[in-house]
Amino acid sequence: MSSTEDAPAVAQRTESARQRPGIRDVAARAGVSVSTVSRILNGSYPPAPRTRDKVMRAVRELDYVANPHARALTGQDSGTIAIVVRELDAGFLLAVVQAITAAVTDADRLCLIGTTGREAGREIDVLRQMNAQHVQAIILTGTVVESDQYRADMTAFAQSLAQTGTRLVLCARPPIGPAVPAAVAEYDNEGGAYAATSHLLSRGHRRILQLSGPDGSTMTIRRLAGYRKALADLGGVADPDLEVGPTWDRGSAMTVMNRLLGAGKPEFTAVMAHTDQVAAGALQALREHGLSVPGDISVIGYDDSPLATDLGLTSVHIPAPELGRAAARLALEPDGGEQRVMFGTHVVVRTSVAVAHHR
Repeated sequence: MSSTEDAPAVAQRTESARQRPGIRDVAARAGVSVSTVSRILNGSYPPAPRTRDKVMRAVRELDYVANPHARALTGQDSGTIAIVVRELDAGFLLAVVQAITAAVTDADRLCLIGTTGREAGREIDVLRQMNAQHVQAIILTGTVVESDQYRADMTAFAQSLAQTGTRLVLCARPPIGPAVPAAVAEYDNEGGAYAATSHLLSRGHRRILQLSGPDGSTMTIRRLAGYRKALADLGGVADPDLEVGPTWDRGSAMTVMNRLLGAGKPEFTAVMAHTDQVAAGALQALREHGLSVPGDISVIGYDDSPLATDLGLTSVHIPAPELGRAAARLALEPDGGEQRVMFGTHVVVRTSVAVAHHR
């Protein structure tokens, strides 16, 4: 104790801290376990309405609003918007996140950003950590490998968020399911792949190598669907041997392409790449094997990132800034009535695609 602070003041502050109700007091008043209160406060499972009502009543009666968890339960959130993203690279997702943060900043709100890597289980963990910060909304951005367990976990988590008044927005990914209370800002992923494949077919290519993304990811599934539909509709060759992967960056694309090119003469005249980064790896591998682009092999990417401009790469344009701004609007204006926004995609033609020379 400093010499300038008197003993009565310290005693009063100590007594006040000792009398402040804690989570055990809330649990005792509500007649539930401490772990149940903790899970409700953290949004880690959807409680029965009666249980949640008892906890909220205990919070009010004990004046527990001084605790950040109680502020979240009573609707007094921090006003912060959380963004959860797989990773921040120099591509499409970075542009989306930049647009979200700019819109949130313009609204005088704070952003929290969490990254998950490539694990769906890690995504759930990060979402719960973000929710523990009592944010106004969580924007979940980018693709994920879905499973029945993942969908069940996300459904439970989203329902728990809704019960505590926290908004969930899915950005650059499709809805998880009809039982998931979440707004969605997405783009026509399948349509973009259909357009890219159609562009190659219109230039005379029939055997088109599809460099696919991670197995089971929502992005891979929809881009494969667009590729296959265009082949079926427009007379391309549907050959399972032309669907190879997984690829997700330049290095993985080079590995796959080197394996294919090392086996002998290419059995394709064009490559449709999962992303521009994958296309860049394909370009490098083709040139290292003495093949010219587009003279010998045509290549098309997906994202229309700055890399595509640098490489002269024909690519599918995704409206990343518009997606980010729409996701931010859905997060900031939960009562606006808008629940789902879909943006179109289109092919941007550069110099990496030529008329096919059939051998």
